[in-house]
Amino acid sequence: MNREFMNAIDELVKEKEISKEVLLDAIEAALSSAYKKHYGSSNNVRVDINRETGDISVYMRRTVVETLDEIESETSEIHIEDAKEIDEKYEAGDIVETVVKPRDFGRIAAQTAKQVVVQKIREAERDLVYSDYINKVSEIAVGVVQRVSNDTVYVNLGKTEGILAYTEQVEGEKYTVNSRIKVYIMDVRNTTKGPQIFLSRSHPGFVKRLFELEVPEIYDGIVEIKSISREAGSRTKMAVYTANDNVDAVGACVGTRGSRVQAVVDEIFGEKIDIILWDEDPEVLISSALSPAKTEQVIIYEEEKMAVAVVPDHQLSLAIGKEGQNVRLAARLTGWKIDIKSHSKFEDSLYYEEDYDYDDEDYYYDEEEVQEE
Repeated sequence: MNREFMNAIDELVKEKEISKEVLLDAIEAALSSAYKKHYGSSNNVRVDINRETGDISVYMRRTVVETLDEIESETSEIHIEDAKEIDEKYEAGDIVETVVKPRDFGRIAAQTAKQVVVQKIREAERDLVYSDYINKVSEIAVGVVQRVSNDTVYVNLGKTEGILAYTEQVEGEKYTVNSRIKVYIMDVRNTTKGPQIFLSRSHPGFVKRLFELEVPEIYDGIVEIKSISREAGSRTKMAVYTANDNVDAVGACVGTRGSRVQAVVDEIFGEKIDIILWDEDPEVLISSALSPAKTEQVIIYEEEKMAVAVVPDHQLSLAIGKEGQNVRLAARLTGWKIDIKSHSKFEDSLYYEEDYDYDDEDYYYDEEEVQEE
């Protein structure tokens, strides 16, 4: 070790944001192990690096004993009389440190120190990446497609690489190497191989964050996205709210001539987006959530957290949606189980709230049952 080495350590501390003391402590511990390993010694040694000059000192540590019979090894114990020749203050049980100068230890020290520094730099960089991205979970990042392997897309995020798994991709989207894409940071995990960043483009939160980027009123907190449900690549429903009577929450999200919502739609490659106004009244909320279908009435069953929505006969298929998508998204958006009933079937059934019995021919959607399956 020398001053040049210490200067290099100082540069690394600044560049990599590593604690100098932690780095030097690790080098000292590694040098102690290297000494024992190289010289086949089990001696209790201590290695000290001068923080100013970089000079290394190796100390043999021996326990002070009162009688010669207690000395099992001269490298681990020292008689009290010999200890007092070094310093009169030593008593039995004290530790005496004496400097040893092993041959060729400089070369071993240099190799060991290099290994420790490289390892600590790698650990520090991993810790920095993890601490940086763990605070960005649920945020949007812009990256470059690095490679595609077995349907998994690896995205260069700058400091590290993110993983866009097949299950988090949108059906129909194509990912070209070197193309720039926006991704949603879904999760960050610290593994033995370093931090892993898991990305998504199908998560509902991705659409939510895109609206925050496009709509200043959402970013500033004037308009709030109360709920969002999504079937990636096909359709999203979003309920918004504002306490400001002078602001049109839905209009703010749509933008002039639809410019704001169109910017989001372009980013998600033409996925349809329905934006409704949030209402604390479940009847109003469910009626709006079934848009573009028009409801005649919504009957609420509080205990079952279930609702029956009555729609005109010609609107039944629109309310249900293709393969049940519209009512499915509405149920997720509102948090209510929804039964769609056509006007004529509702009139014919003549049921009442106290004795209503489900008809097998009704279209009924229960989000919880679907999730359990």
